[in-house]
This record gives sequence, structure tokens and C-alpha cells, in this order.
Amino acid sequence: MSSTSPRSTSPRVLGVAVPSPLRRLFDYLPKGAPPPCGWVPGLRVRVSFGRRQVVGVVMECRDSSDLPLARLKPIEACLDKAPLPLDWLWLCRFTARYYQHALGDALMHAMPVLLRQGRPLETRTRERWRVLPDHESSSHTLARAPKQAQLFTMLCQHPQGLTSQSILAQGFSREQLRSLEAKHLVELLEEPMNAAEWPPAQNLLANPALPLNAEQATALNALCEGLGRFHPCLLHGVTGSGKTEVYLQLIEAVVAKGRQALVLIPEIGLTPQTLGRFQQRFRAPIVALHSGLSDLQRLDAWEAAANGRAAIVIGTRSAVFTPLARPGVIIVDEEHDSSFKQQDGLRYHARDLAVARAKHHDIPLLLGSATPSLETLHHAQQGTYRHLRLRQRATRHAPARLELIDLKGRPRHGGLIAPVRDTIAATLEAGHQVLVFINRRGFAPTLACHSCGWMADCDHCDARMTWHRQPPVLACHHCDRRRPLPDACPKCGSADLRPLGSGTERTEESLAETFPKTPVHRIDRDSTRGKDALDKILTEIRRGEPALLVGTQMLAKGHHLPHVTLVVVVNADAGLYASDFRALEHSAQLLEQVAGRAGRASHPGRVMVQTMHPDDPNLRLLAERGYDALAESLLDERRIAKLPPMCFMALLRLESPREEHVMTLAKEAADALRNHLEQHQLKVDCLGPVPAPMERRQNRYHMQVMLMAERRSQLHEACAWLVHWGEANPAMRRVRWSLDIDPQTLN
Repeated sequence: MSSTSPRSTSPRVLGVAVPSPLRRLFDYLPKGAPPPCGWVPGLRVRVSFGRRQVVGVVMECRDSSDLPLARLKPIEACLDKAPLPLDWLWLCRFTARYYQHALGDALMHAMPVLLRQGRPLETRTRERWRVLPDHESSSHTLARAPKQAQLFTMLCQHPQGLTSQSILAQGFSREQLRSLEAKHLVELLEEPMNAAEWPPAQNLLANPALPLNAEQATALNALCEGLGRFHPCLLHGVTGSGKTEVYLQLIEAVVAKGRQALVLIPEIGLTPQTLGRFQQRFRAPIVALHSGLSDLQRLDAWEAAANGRAAIVIGTRSAVFTPLARPGVIIVDEEHDSSFKQQDGLRYHARDLAVARAKHHDIPLLLGSATPSLETLHHAQQGTYRHLRLRQRATRHAPARLELIDLKGRPRHGGLIAPVRDTIAATLEAGHQVLVFINRRGFAPTLACHSCGWMADCDHCDARMTWHRQPPVLACHHCDRRRPLPDACPKCGSADLRPLGSGTERTEESLAETFPKTPVHRIDRDSTRGKDALDKILTEIRRGEPALLVGTQMLAKGHHLPHVTLVVVVNADAGLYASDFRALEHSAQLLEQVAGRAGRASHPGRVMVQTMHPDDPNLRLLAERGYDALAESLLDERRIAKLPPMCFMALLRLESPREEHVMTLAKEAADALRNHLEQHQLKVDCLGPVPAPMERRQNRYHMQVMLMAERRSQLHEACAWLVHWGEANPAMRRVRWSLDIDPQTLN
């Protein structure tokens, strides 16, 4: 690999990574005068690739090629005057290598859409108008120009000035601005789109920090001791223990030293809440990166972070690829959350990349959670991460324990039994709010014929279709196939079709009937599709009036709902007996997180969990002793079974519309891999092939081969060979296949 510094002589060959599934570079000839920085890795170039033109990234500058130079194409154009940030290039290389992915594809995934399309990486500016010093009292000179006088008065009320967009939106014209400028009353400034200079350290806070309790102060002191070096820490705090305040005060210490902070959060729904809290605290420039931004907004934020103008970067999973000019700390909030893992294409885990990146930059890493993943907890127990505990809530109330409510033989209305409905009524009468958690969208999980037992199955998946009321339709939540509700049973012709089970819509309807004077707010993916829909609902809830909240896991993640004192879980059994070995861990985390929404303010909370299996030992352990005790038990089980985090895992996934193709090639891949492992004496277990837990999905058959090893290096050696075998085997082109390193789900 060549150096990233400018070369004294121009290279004869450029190794370019292009957006392609092929795991190799492609050689091109430099063309024309070199860019100002010389030919170096990190420059984007436009090249001819097959029958199309694509944007690629120069990764190597060499004097020779394996092909004759006469057969190489010249590049079409160089798109940059300077290379993309070096830390970003390192991260992309690491990601492609670790996740056994094509480098060109990883580079394209990690950069904003407009950079993939060839747009220059440059600072966009906007116009700002402000009154010139010592001219604030000059409005008397505008007596004959009343509109200019109004404009001048408005600008005087804003010493920092106003943007042209804001001024024109008030009904003023550009000609009026130019007239004031000609009279030397105002001046025009050009500023970056993501503007604001970093304030001095003593003026960093817009609002003072909150006082810390003893546990928070101890944690913060430990974190500040590690500034300036790689210092991975797990901040393990119960829900409502004030982890965010620790984040804020740690960031204050980092930004005061002129360094940048990167904060990763699991869901786009949390971005406005988190961004708002950070903006209230800091005067420093803050940018957000998430899928809700326009392409132009995302590029502006990316560029501001890369050039060091943004002090704090907040974003979801893909924000881990944001380049930083002066990195100071990386924080991953709710580190256990499964949404940090990309489930298709480049299957990276943002938390794990954050660890690698913090180590590369030699900066602190903070992983925060009330329910840490078993991987992170294992690292903390082994001493790899420092384990910081917050055992008490910021309020005086202890976290509510789970009360297991037996469902067997008890009639339900809208999924709720009578004693639970009575408790809801008493809570509302006391003036409080109730959260009813049901992790299933729609009106009912499926539709069934009461005469013959027919059920509404999806034609394309091994799954049942969900009955939705608004609009009335049967929908598959796996392939998004939809069909109208039948008037009669397609099997026997009976009109006695009934919903089975409850979804958020049915529970919402039932609660509205039972409590007609109380507003019912449903929060799921269907009810929050509109712009700002979630924010509007949360704003209404935070007014504090008695209300019923019906929601999926969207409500369980990090939302502060101070007026909720009762949480009801409609059915806790979904993850108890699933085939995925991680299902119980994820279900326990979800239950504990949703339980943490209760009693976060002045009143204690209560959590009622309906279940058909109140005597299940794992569920009872969670209810009686909490998540930490269950996590210890699960770690012991994983140790005995030699499952992650006690070993390392990869999953070869194959899919095809033809069942015989996917079964044949999965067996061929497994046999070839076993022969390779035996010949090279690699201590890697190869299990399978076996059908995926949902074998048919989107009308495609899914098989998988599992690889497990105690040493990461041996697993990756086996994976690299398997990828090479798959690419060299023409038969593998008949199926779609991918390799998932550190899979978080078997589905």
C-alpha cells in the first residue's frame, strides 16, 4: 500500500475502488495535470466501468499493473482538489476488511449521496446581514423610505444579524437590503451553512450543568481521567439514573479542550429530543446526521464535521462514518440496541466500529445502557472495558419491578384482562398517564375462519398476514405484500371471519371504548409516518394531562415520559421460546427498557406484565432480581454452550427463488469449507446448512451456514477463504449470498 502523502513523481497507475460487489481494486491511468495535492489515495475520480460511468476513490498509486498499460483505461476526471479525510479512509478500509465486504461498496456506503454522485466537497455559504457598528441609531436617515426603516429596525433587534432567507420571508426585498448597504448602514457577510464559531471555554454553556449525585460524579471523574487516550467504559445505569447528564458534562470537558464529540443514538425518533437537549446546553455548533435529512443537509453536516466547524455530531447508525477533524470522544447511547447493526448490504455494527475508531484515534469511548448487551457486559467483566455503575435514579424512587400477571383462562378485551383494566382506571383517576406496550402493529396478528380454521397466510412468506383497520387491509410485515380483506373464507365460504390476538389498533380501540373521556395516543410506525407526527404526539403527552399511550418499541427507547406512572405489557411471551439464541436477551432488554418509562418523576411507577408463562424461570428471574441477574445467568449458559460472546460467529446466508438451487449450493459451500478447515487445521466449527428460522421470505428460500471459533483471527481466515471460494465459483451466481460477521439475529 502506497503512502498517503504526495509523491515526488507522478504514478503510472491508479488503483481505484469502484461501487461493485467485487472485492478488488481496478487499475486506471492518470489523465491530465495532477490535482494540487498530487496523485494520492483518497481522491474521487470519475471512471468508465463497463458500460457506465461511476465515481470511484483512488486507493493506491503505483508504477505498475498486473495488466499491460496499453489495456488500461484513463480516468475521465479527477473530482477533488484534496483527498477525502484520512481517518475516514482508514475506517472504510477497516470496515471492508473486517466485514469481508467490497471496499468500493463500503466507501460508497460511508459517504453522503451527493459525494457518490460526484458533487464537490466544499463549504456551502449563506448570506447574513447585520447593522454596522455605531449605526444602530441612524434610522432618522430613512424617514423617506419607510420600508427600509422597518427593515433597519428589525435588523437592529438582532445584533448577530439575519440570513437573507429569513429577511425575505418577512416580506422585504433584496433591493431594500442593497439600498441600506449603499447607505453604509448594514453589511453583508458570507458564512458557512453550518455556521457558528466555537465559543471560548468559559462561555461554552448556554445553560448551567445540573448537579450530579455521588455515583454520577464518580463516573464523570473516571471518564475525565481518561481524556486524551483510548479509554473504553461501560456506563451501566438503571433507567432514569441520569446517564445523559454524564454525557453532557463529559462533552463539555472535551469541547472545552477544542476537541469534537461524536454521539450515536439508536433511533431517528430520538434525534430531535437529543438534539434539543444538547442545543439548550451548549453554545457550540452542533450538527445532526440521520436519514430524515435531505441529501444537501447531510452533505453540509458531513463537511462541517470533517473541517472541524461542528463541535458536536449527533447521529444514528451511519453517523459512525462521519469524519472528524479533531476527535475527542465517541459516545454510544443505548449501546445494546439492535438498530446499530445494519441487516443488509454492508452488515456493519456501529457500536463495534465506534470501538475500533476510538482505539485508532486514541480517544475515550463511552457505551451507555441500562441493559447492556452480553458482549459489552462480558468485556466489562473481563476488564477490557471499565465498568461504571449508576444504581439509583435521579429521583428518589427505585425502578419499578415487573409484576407478572397470569393470563391463563382469563377473558381479555383488547388484549387486557379485567384486573389490569381496573388498575388503569385507578391510575387515570389519580391524574396520571398509562403506557400500554404491545410490540405488534395493526388491529390483529391475523384473521381466521371460525368454521374451518383457515388463517390468512402470506403467499410469499412463511408468516401470517396482519389485519390493519386503517386502511382496512391484510398486510405482511416481512415482505410488505398487501391484499384486501376477504368477504368470506376462501376455503369454506363462511362469513364468520374473526381477528386473532391484538395489535396496537385493536388495543387502542378497546381502550377508547373503555375510557371514552381519556385521550388515547397510538405510537407505532403506522401512526407516525407523517412529518413531525411523533413530535406532535410527544408534545401533547408532555402537557401532563391524564392520557393513555399505546405503543410499540418506539416508546421504549430513551423517551422521558415524566407523567407515566403505570406501564402495562400486553404479552411478554414473544421472545421466551424463539429459535434464535439471542431472543431472550433482546426480549429482556426490551421489557426492562419499557418498564423504565414508569415513575421517572415525582411519583413512583408500577409495571404489570401479562404472560401465559408466569412460572418461566427466566421471566421470574427478570421480575424478581432484574436484568443484571438474568444477564449473568445467560452468560453462564453461553459459556457452557460456547456461544457468543464466548466465541466469535459468522453466518453465510444464501437465498434464491429456486429451493433446489439454494439447498444444493449451501451444502456445496459447507462441504468445501469443511475440507479447507481440515486441510489447514483451522479450529473453526462449521454448522449446517440449515434453513433460516423463516425459510421462505419474499418468495425466496433462505439457507444458512454457521461458522464459530474461539479465536477471531481463525474465523476471519476461514471467512476470507469462503468469500474467495464463492466469488470464484460460477454456480454461486445462481443465488444471492452474503457473509454476516458477528450476526445479531439468525433471521
